[in-house]
Amino acid sequence: MKIICIGRNYQDHIDELENKIPSEPILFIKPDSAILKSKSQFVIPHFSQQIQYELELAIQFNTLGKHIEPKFAYKYFDKISLGIDFTARDLQNELKKHGLPWEKAKGFDRSAIVGQWIDKSEFDDIQNLDFKLLKNNRTVQHSNSSKMIWKIDQLISYTSKFFTLKIGDILFTGSPSGVGHVRSGDVLVGILQNREVFRVRVK
Repeated sequence: MKIICIGRNYQDHIDELENKIPSEPILFIKPDSAILKSKSQFVIPHFSQQIQYELELAIQFNTLGKHIEPKFAYKYFDKISLGIDFTARDLQNELKKHGLPWEKAKGFDRSAIVGQWIDKSEFDDIQNLDFKLLKNNRTVQHSNSSKMIWKIDQLISYTSKFFTLKIGDILFTGSPSGVGHVRSGDVLVGILQNREVFRVRVK
């Protein structure tokens, strides 16, 4: 199982990190060891002084797929939730400076929260989903899937050109603006369409 992550899929997040709009989706992978087990605490790793949260709408694939056309993409997943892509920003910036891959900053152990899955049939329009992240009861990220640069069907089609999508694989669809640091004692809560899908304490 793998998590396929999309970078720079919201204009406001691109602006806050002073990046450029890419001509096509940016892809990177988190391994299965990145998933934080349910009800576990997120422990800040010793190798970074700047761990940041990035809230993302997530989908889970239920059908094996390769070279999927956008019009058929909806057939390949049935579950939706929220996830957090924890990022060692100081490490990532140093790696980017030298033109090196991001894996150490993005794919380290327990660097991904995956919330409780909800059947997509419970939503009228997956491209109009409201979601937000609370940190210590204060909203720090709030957006809607309608603001994605590349929509979910486009992302599925694009990623399936490069990776075989297997049953159980997860797609993180990109983060909106509002990313920030975590500190010991923080409590992070993900809300999708007014439903809490995860609650994690930082240690």
